[in-house]
Amino acid sequence: MAQVGSPPGTPAEWMDYLKGKLSAQKVEIRRYTDYYDGRHQRMLFAQAKYENAFAGAFARWSDNFCGLIIDSVNERLAVEGFRMTDEPQADREARAIWQRSRMDAESAAGQLDAMVSGHAYVVVWADGDGEPTITVESAETTVVQLKPGSRREVEAAAKFFTDDWGREHCTLWLDNVVCKGGPSLSGYQVEETKPNPLGRVPVVPLQNRGRLSGGPTSDLAPIIPIQNAINKVTADALIASEYAAWPQRYVTGLEIREDDQGQPIEPFRVAVDKLLQAEDPAASFGQFDAADLSNYVGLVDMLVQHLASISRIPFFYLLKGGQVPSGDSITSAEAGLIAKTRERMLHFGEAWEEVMRLAFLVKKDSERAEAYQAEVMWRDPENRTEAQHMDALLKRRMLDVPRQQLWIDAGYTPQQIERFQGLLEEEAKAAMDLARKYPPPQPRQDQGALDAKVAASKPPRGNSGNVAREKAAK
Repeated sequence: MAQVGSPPGTPAEWMDYLKGKLSAQKVEIRRYTDYYDGRHQRMLFAQAKYENAFAGAFARWSDNFCGLIIDSVNERLAVEGFRMTDEPQADREARAIWQRSRMDAESAAGQLDAMVSGHAYVVVWADGDGEPTITVESAETTVVQLKPGSRREVEAAAKFFTDDWGREHCTLWLDNVVCKGGPSLSGYQVEETKPNPLGRVPVVPLQNRGRLSGGPTSDLAPIIPIQNAINKVTADALIASEYAAWPQRYVTGLEIREDDQGQPIEPFRVAVDKLLQAEDPAASFGQFDAADLSNYVGLVDMLVQHLASISRIPFFYLLKGGQVPSGDSITSAEAGLIAKTRERMLHFGEAWEEVMRLAFLVKKDSERAEAYQAEVMWRDPENRTEAQHMDALLKRRMLDVPRQQLWIDAGYTPQQIERFQGLLEEEAKAAMDLARKYPPPQPRQDQGALDAKVAASKPPRGNSGNVAREKAAK
């Protein structure tokens, strides 16, 4: 075992250390995932008697905005391809690696987890055929240790998981070796060790909005207190509605009867089809006004406005009533959401570029393994009408923007653009074949000479005024 205060040395010590680090981060991660899934404490009651009375009735009730806040950004994050070199076209081999690993769906899941819990992890390795494969791992099962003084370089990484038979396993990646093992009475022990052919840890942290100090943060961190307040106010409103479902009635001047134990006996069973009556002429009936729940509604609306402002989610995603904006107004309303999405593209794009460089390192492609000028091709996060979009593209064409760039801006995928090139070549070839098969008629030489003679015999139109003046002078 490593001494306290000293870094781990052997692979077994690394497993013990990273297991403890994973256990510590799991607590915070579970809190965020519970809020995203709506499994958090749904009803916050002010008094214990209300919890005893209504906790069972409202056990399945949830008013959760956390999922919407994450999903509204993640649904706009879609990787279309990669440019690994200076060529403007998308890298076909990079796209093939991405598709082989089913990353269209897996990347969305990884980005979702990163925004919820603060980070996820991507592992790049070789399959049985030596081809690179990419897997996305949850921060609940995978943990990394960064090199001292670095915010990005990984010194060690480990994945802990339990199989279907309940056996716990650990895979440890170091710069020089890859180890597999499991727990024992004295801690983790290494069962298999192989050399690391990549010479570096093949795990890339997918971090959500990391800062210069501290670790990455969850998008739900500033939202949870407001979500709790909304749950609390809504719980109060439900309790008030339960007590005020029937207007409270009262009677005065009526003798109070008691049972054998001295407890007062309820004189009436109030119902819709029941009539209250009393023989005592001094008896008088009345009722209290029903509780006004609009105060609760106004308070919840105010809290939702605060939530929309902090999360930069458009107000019409959350608030009731009003007309949904359209055209330029919806573009203005979604400006904060689009800016937030582009910021996530910036952070996640760095990780995906590193993932693709590792994939080419697996293929022993040294040029693209060190392609630090590589960039991710993201789908346009803005939602615009087709007429607005096409009009903007036509105006860009007037500025001599290349056709291929306009196709990219139009939202076509690299595969579609590649097919466009082939289709255009086929159309040009078909037009040339048609021109050779049906050439245009050539004008005859005698007809051309006749046309020239007729044209020469006509007086010039520009001299008509001079001719008229000569005739008038005679």
